[in-house]
Amino acid sequence: MSARIPTLDITRFDTDREAFVAELGAAYREWGFAGIRNHGIPQAQIDAAYDVFKRFFALPDEAKKQYHVAGGGGARGYTPFGVETAKDSKHFDLKEFWHIGREIPDDSKYRDVMPPNLWPDEVPGFREHGYGLYQALDQLGSRVLSALALHIGLPETYFADKTDSGNSILRPIHYPPITADDIPNVRAGAHEDINLITLLVGASAAGLEVKSKQGEWVPFTSDADTIVVNIGDMLQRLTNHVYPSTTHRVTNPPGEQARQPRYSVPFFLHPNPDFLIDVLPSTVTPDNPKRYPEPITAQGYLEERLREIKLK
Repeated sequence: MSARIPTLDITRFDTDREAFVAELGAAYREWGFAGIRNHGIPQAQIDAAYDVFKRFFALPDEAKKQYHVAGGGGARGYTPFGVETAKDSKHFDLKEFWHIGREIPDDSKYRDVMPPNLWPDEVPGFREHGYGLYQALDQLGSRVLSALALHIGLPETYFADKTDSGNSILRPIHYPPITADDIPNVRAGAHEDINLITLLVGASAAGLEVKSKQGEWVPFTSDADTIVVNIGDMLQRLTNHVYPSTTHRVTNPPGEQARQPRYSVPFFLHPNPDFLIDVLPSTVTPDNPKRYPEPITAQGYLEERLREIKLK
């Protein structure tokens, strides 16, 4: 089943560009998801980041909760269990997480909406490995956006100056072992992502499922060397749904597997806060009329969505 969602070798962007762009664009038009391999991020770097994240989540609750910013919408630091809830879901997700954002100078015009990072003193190397992975995924995401831009007739560099101060987030997540058989919650309820694209690096257990256009849930468990990249709502809106933001979820695995913790580290790539999300004229056709007459800033859209998932 999982082979139905394509996995592509991103080195072909340099060696076989036209064919790679066509295949990648087709994958995203159909699925909103694709696997990216030969991405150039060393496994040792990914493992080191996972190690510090696991060590943070293993801390006592009182240690973790000192990094929870009340009223901060989870923008930085720690968000405990029982907070984030998928849109229109009755039950909160079974997870706790941390947010790492972009490091910007205090005199940046975006400082009021992009607060400084928090770093846990209890975990040596957290900042080094956490922000190192942030930067690596930011660069990889820029390459994917370059290919997607070419596919819809934009310049390769279209997104470069629109995401260079993007309010992007690296989110280490811990889904704890499930010890009861009758809980109504799932690890992450069915949802679409808010941002331009999401890059998911490594997952220690199966569970990610993607909803096909036919309405069936398709498991997508990638190989260890593959990063899963999917379209978010901002890019769906910008491209007038040429690139769909696909519903996905993280299910609870069966039997004994449910009693294992799951760790996951998505990178949510956002535009600069003042970027105006306005439908690209090239994506408007007689068969696909303009769906969003009113533009909205990336920050305005983000705040609207955070309220819906109970993070604001």
